[in-house]
Amino acid sequence: MVTVAIAVPCPASAFTLRVCADPNNLPFSNQAGEGLENKIVAIVASELHAQVVYTWWAERRGFIRETLNAGKCDLVPGTLSGMDMLRTTRPYYRSAYVFVTRAADRLTIGSLDDPVLRNKKIGVQLIGDDGANSPPAHALAQRGLVDNLRGYPIYGDYANPSPGRAIISALDRGDIDIAVVWGPTAGYFALQDPQKLDITPVASSPDQFLLPMVFDIAMGVRKDDEALRDEIETALSRRRADIATVLKEYNVPLVVSGTKEPKKP
Repeated sequence: MVTVAIAVPCPASAFTLRVCADPNNLPFSNQAGEGLENKIVAIVASELHAQVVYTWWAERRGFIRETLNAGKCDLVPGTLSGMDMLRTTRPYYRSAYVFVTRAADRLTIGSLDDPVLRNKKIGVQLIGDDGANSPPAHALAQRGLVDNLRGYPIYGDYANPSPGRAIISALDRGDIDIAVVWGPTAGYFALQDPQKLDITPVASSPDQFLLPMVFDIAMGVRKDDEALRDEIETALSRRRADIATVLKEYNVPLVVSGTKEPKKP
């Protein structure tokens, strides 16, 4: 664990906004402040005239319990809206899982039920220390495609500067033909890729309520900290346009509120 103050211009009377985040988890956060959540936290802090102090903690099982709920910080950005362990703000963006393919392959994928998937190697993300399957991995396994799947940990090898890129690197090498990736991760690494990649939203399916592919993203505070939640929520609302600019810069595929289908980045 490392605690570091991040300079955000603010008056002498500013309060300290203590934030817990992963130090090596691009596109979301890193210790250099290069992640999209770092940028959005800075926007919020500017609106609140606050100085940001980060506690860096690898985002693994027990992250909320060992950081926010242990009193090491007061705010966690980039959480699922309505997460039970937290009091969350209204969502500030909504994204979805997407198919990622090499543009040169000219693959067209209509849905998780598309016959083209049956003879392709498909990369899926594994979540957590125990390698739990992501919603697309579960959905594809239920469709009899277990032998087609190749798993890549969502957090990857911490020795690498961008461990979350592993699944896209596998696509580049030809180890897999298709990757099914959380939208912000896919959009960000596609921007940087040496070859052109196509991103196609995972379409809604009959099992979407049991295995959702679309998620609302919010910020979280401790359950009893309603006052801070309200302050953060107000700041997010007031700076909506600036946050939208950050999401566009990071190529995040967005889903319009009230719909199930994401827009292509």
